[in-house]
Amino acid sequence: MDVRKTLFVKEVVETDGYGEPCDPITRVVAMAVVKNPFAGKFVEDLSPLFDISGALGERLMGDAVAMLGADPVSYGKAAIVGVDGDLEHGGATIHPKLGKPMRAAVGGGDALIPSNAKVAAAGTAIDLPLGHKDEAWSFDHFDTITVMVGDAPRADEIVICMGVADGGRPHPRVGSGPITD
Repeated sequence: MDVRKTLFVKEVVETDGYGEPCDPITRVVAMAVVKNPFAGKFVEDLSPLFDISGALGERLMGDAVAMLGADPVSYGKAAIVGVDGDLEHGGATIHPKLGKPMRAAVGGGDALIPSNAKVAAAGTAIDLPLGHKDEAWSFDHFDTITVMVGDAPRADEIVICMGVADGGRPHPRVGSGPITD
């Protein structure tokens, strides 16, 4: 695994969009910039990317959860693949093996981990989706945090992102589903 750097972003939301105070909501995203071994070439077997993200999940998720300062409630994951890569490279990093260390770090995780991936140039932002770790239909926890790395991904890199939060949106008013019309 060829890691160029790791980063942590911590955001504390203290008001809603109208400036009304809310209980603080902390969101933390751990990011790793890694070399994409498949940049510039088509390959069928992407399993080495599974292993890279699984190892990074074990390495970074505990620190991300510790930075919350409270119990994790929501989680999500994302990948930005450099322009010499393919969207499938992003899927390979965020799906088969990243979930297990994320669930272990948050102490649960019955719900699907929301995810997002795209191919983009260095400095491109990605919206990392967040959802309740155990209640898939908790609409009040559907949220995002936008993150980016100024010099990544380079054309032959992938930025792997893992997010956690200790709450949902400020002043949520949507409730839980499933909704039927």
